[in-house]
Amino acid sequence: MNQLADPPTHLVDAALIDYLIIEAVAALRVSSAVADAHAKKIEQEMAEAGLLPPQRDSIASRSSYVDEEDEAIRSRLESMGLHVGANFAEKLSRDRPLFSDSLDAIKFVCKELWVACWDKQVDNLRTNHRGVFVLQDNTFKPLTRISSWEGRAETLKRAKLYVAFPAGIIRGALSRMGLHGSVTPEITSPPHCTFQIKLPKNA
Repeated sequence: MNQLADPPTHLVDAALIDYLIIEAVAALRVSSAVADAHAKKIEQEMAEAGLLPPQRDSIASRSSYVDEEDEAIRSRLESMGLHVGANFAEKLSRDRPLFSDSLDAIKFVCKELWVACWDKQVDNLRTNHRGVFVLQDNTFKPLTRISSWEGRAETLKRAKLYVAFPAGIIRGALSRMGLHGSVTPEITSPPHCTFQIKLPKNA
């Protein structure tokens, strides 16, 4: 049947997206470290030349640098997901009528987009009917196999990076439907995950 399809169907392994995120996190972490080292070298050279005051390194600055590094990686992962989600939503919704309101669009994300990306629908959707929606997935696929030998705290830290790409997909899909807001993932016990979506009240 696949050979008779018009246009022909192109299939990829379902685990491909999991491997992509794993490699993306590793690659972005390395590139961020290289960029930071290059910036520090330039600052040091300028300080030695008397163009900048000398920078004092401290424990506090080092710990904040780790947070900044993770934030840079998270931001770039979400940006990648933004483009993927926008294009994916356009493809999935091209043959359906326009969405009547924001709730209709959110339901589309919970059902069709979720199934296309993660093979299941959202387990629970809540809203205050004032632009805030909470999407709950009890077994979120990107988190089903995540763990760390360093313990629960490190597992949660890694999980927050791994949900940045899905959060970008959701935000990108909504933006393509004309809904511009924020998407905030929350993880308490992987693979359970919730996404809080905040849209303008007049959306």
